[in-house]
Amino acid sequence: MLELVARKEASRFMLWLTPVLAVILTMLSGLALFALLGKDPFEAVRVIFVEPLLDPFSRTELLVKGAPLVLIAIGLSFGFRAGIWNIGAEGQFTIGALAAGAVALAFWNIEGMWLLPLMALAGAAGGAAWAMIPAWLRIRFNANEILVSLMLVYVAELLLSAMVGGPLRNPDGFNFPESRMFHDSATLPIIIEGSRAHVGALAALGAVVIAYVLLHRHLFGFQVRLFGQAPRAARFAGFREARIVAACLGLSGALAGLAGMFEASGPVGQLVPALPSGYGFTAIIVAFLGRLHPVGILLAGAVMALTYIGGETAQMAMNLPGAAINVFQGMLLFFLLGIDVLVNYRIRLRRTV
Repeated sequence: MLELVARKEASRFMLWLTPVLAVILTMLSGLALFALLGKDPFEAVRVIFVEPLLDPFSRTELLVKGAPLVLIAIGLSFGFRAGIWNIGAEGQFTIGALAAGAVALAFWNIEGMWLLPLMALAGAAGGAAWAMIPAWLRIRFNANEILVSLMLVYVAELLLSAMVGGPLRNPDGFNFPESRMFHDSATLPIIIEGSRAHVGALAALGAVVIAYVLLHRHLFGFQVRLFGQAPRAARFAGFREARIVAACLGLSGALAGLAGMFEASGPVGQLVPALPSGYGFTAIIVAFLGRLHPVGILLAGAVMALTYIGGETAQMAMNLPGAAINVFQGMLLFFLLGIDVLVNYRIRLRRTV
């Protein structure tokens, strides 16, 4: 009988090598997947991983796709380090976009430089407020934040659909469930001329720097890491678990809501039911692929953004189904977690009497 036995100490080298091995195994498995679909596997991998890097517009799209992934993953990493599992960032992303969009529509015919900062505050506050629901339920009733945050994703999506089909619907939109297009003061400035790359990319980079300082140079980061590694020691030290739960979930919700605001006022430019695009779930992969380290998350976000852009290109150029790209991304998490198990545990054959 096979059993897993914990290693005395996991190899630090292997822990950091794991993401690279996971990417390599995913690409090899992708070759088999594309072959089974009747496509040229090497051409598919080239289209997904190489072609976007050769096209100037696709390179700028890495910033557009990567910014929300990095922002959300940075927020999630704090909770994951502390053993707080926020799986509902997609819902917080949606509520953040909805709150920011409501501000933009409330001042639809008013222009001013103050509008975008106000939308950013509304988006972050909306996402944080949505994340505080599972935080309060865990603190007050010891509810499982995984289930609560995940179920709230569907509530958020239904709320968005109800709002764009009702109070926020475009009065000149022939009853289509969508809002007005945001005016210029409510749309993000472009940082690269002729592209869709916006200032959200700079905000994501700033979040990486701030997160690094918080985690490695601030008492809050020490508390987060201590609760994740030795919760009993953290309690004996006088750190309050309720504060850490509220802080981590509130922070991750705020960054997810800010990412939602960037998506609504950036590439989309309005509120539509299809605004939630899976960034909140994909960011979980990004967080673990980056080893919950801010710099690693930045690199992992770039890799995952590449699969988004390359996947869209492959769907058009090779007629690949969109589900195949989702499976491809899922395999990355599967191999990452699988290798992690082997790094931390060894397989032993136990004799049964």
